Amino acid sequence: MRYCPVTWKGLPANAMAIFPFMFFKDPAQKNNALLINHEKIHFCQQLELLILPFYFLYLINYLVNLCKYRNHDKAYFNISFEKEAYANELDMNYLKNRRLYSWFKYL
Repeated sequence: MRYCPVTWKGLPANAMAIFPFMFFKDPAQKNNALLINHEKIHFCQQLELLILPFYFLYLINYLVNLCKYRNHDKAYFNISFEKEAYANELDMNYLKNRRLYSWFKYL
């Protein structure tokens, strides 16, 4: 999957996927296969939801989790999209076999 890598030192995370851009906090992270795989999983999620609905669902999921856990880190790590990406980022073949809406099972 092709993407446009961008370095942004002010990024609040190590990397962020906003289709078709992949933002990196540090230029050296552009070669981090695990980080890139994680963000490519987000690209698939974004594309299958036609991009804008992904961001809406991501935000709603985060806000519900924030009310539930009252903690930013717990809220973030329990977003279904992040759960799927973290659970499968080590599998470099995951995207070849990934089923549509796989994030749904992490709700």
